[in-house]
Amino acid sequence: MKKSTRAYAGAGSAALLASLALAGSLGNANADTSSNEPSRAELHAHLDPLNNSGTRGNAEVVVNGLRAHVDLNAYGFAPNLPHAEHIHFGAEARHECPSVFDDANGDFRLNTSEGLPAYGSIVASLTTRGDTSPASALAVDRFPTAPQGAIHYDRRINFSSAAVARAIRNGKGVVVIHGIDYNNNGKYDFASAGKSDLDPSLPAEATDPALCGVLR
Repeated sequence: MKKSTRAYAGAGSAALLASLALAGSLGNANADTSSNEPSRAELHAHLDPLNNSGTRGNAEVVVNGLRAHVDLNAYGFAPNLPHAEHIHFGAEARHECPSVFDDANGDFRLNTSEGLPAYGSIVASLTTRGDTSPASALAVDRFPTAPQGAIHYDRRINFSSAAVARAIRNGKGVVVIHGIDYNNNGKYDFASAGKSDLDPSLPAEATDPALCGVLR
């Protein structure tokens, strides 16, 4: 178990961050700069499974200025493995969860890159402690490990800019949780889904999206 976690946290970090943590450019692009709208909004998301993960959950996010209170409960995850979870937004994204039609390579599985046109880049990393910016996109030692398969997350975070916070308030944010033990052997390995699309040193199990919901 520890060996798998170390591999996930180490060699692939740079590749995942380069692929996903594009929030600065995408989050600010084409954003509405109007100051005539409220700075506070209460948002809710019903979280639905991706990749037949069998997961389910819900999220509530209260945005006030650049700050947000995130309350998330999710179930059905591979227990005792790190599950990276983020809020996504991209100005050019569809602001929705991906579907089977996003399976570009036809392998009957949605990888992380295939989901980007739907949910966009990372604008917040829902870590349990420390930094919550896109820079912590793969801070595996600070993401929930789903004891008994459940994630209960309750934390206040900060967004990087007013434009990003505004986009989330306007219903363009998407919550995504990653990590699927496809072959149910208690670890992330290469046996069932092969290599991650983000870095061949990582198992796809570690980075494939498992749960998704749009904040409305």
